Amino acid sequence: MTITRLDPEERLTGAVIYNGLVHLAGQVADDASLDAEGQMADILAQVDTLLAKAGTDKSRLLSVQIFLADMTDIAAMNRAWDKWLDRNNKPARATVEAKLANPAWRVELTGIAALPSA
Repeated sequence: MTITRLDPEERLTGAVIYNGLVHLAGQVADDASLDAEGQMADILAQVDTLLAKAGTDKSRLLSVQIFLADMTDIAAMNRAWDKWLDRNNKPARATVEAKLANPAWRVELTGIAALPSA
């Protein structure tokens, strides 16, 4: 089976496609000066772009893990999530508080999506 890597960077790849699944790397906001809602909206736009490059979309997300630098940001993060979410195809989701690599980052997200059947 072929492994396809999308958007390789110095230390990671934005997404890896294998065996009908798209594995997203941890996505963080391009603009770390935004608040948690703004960062989440930025991240979700990146997810849409990566999934489109892979040939799928958010309706095929299977699971999502969200990391918050401060759990008090959950309401703000959820505002962006709720605007973006495909209500007919909600993924399994976990949200945890974690110390992120850059102190300016408020949110990080990773997930797994299915490719459409051939």
